[in-house]
Amino acid sequence: MTRFLIIATAAATLSACSAYAAGHAAPVKTSDAGYFTDAADMTLYTFDKDTAGKSNCNAGCARAWPPLVAKEGADLPDGFTAIKRKNGDMQIAFNGQPLYLWIQDKKPGDTTGDGVQGVWHIAKP
Repeated sequence: MTRFLIIATAAATLSACSAYAAGHAAPVKTSDAGYFTDAADMTLYTFDKDTAGKSNCNAGCARAWPPLVAKEGADLPDGFTAIKRKNGDMQIAFNGQPLYLWIQDKKPGDTTGDGVQGVWHIAKP
């Protein structure tokens, strides 16, 4: 049962983060609290182990921290770009820093990923 819930949560999170890829909403917003969220108002994070324009969160890491994906050539706001991930997907980055969701955030406004393992941080302008 727990495994099913984890899989269902992951699927819901991936679905939310891919809404922009399908062209349904703006890819990134700034919350009233001053941090970035995706189209579904879920908190976005950065990873200290990434380098400018390159994600170092793949495989199992990306299951826990789904990348914010975009269509190649997507029209993004100033400061945002799309970078190519190891698997070929396009990920939205801010000032070269790839953006991610956190599978443990359950609802808009949750920020439970901030400070995880000392390397994950809420993405801010």
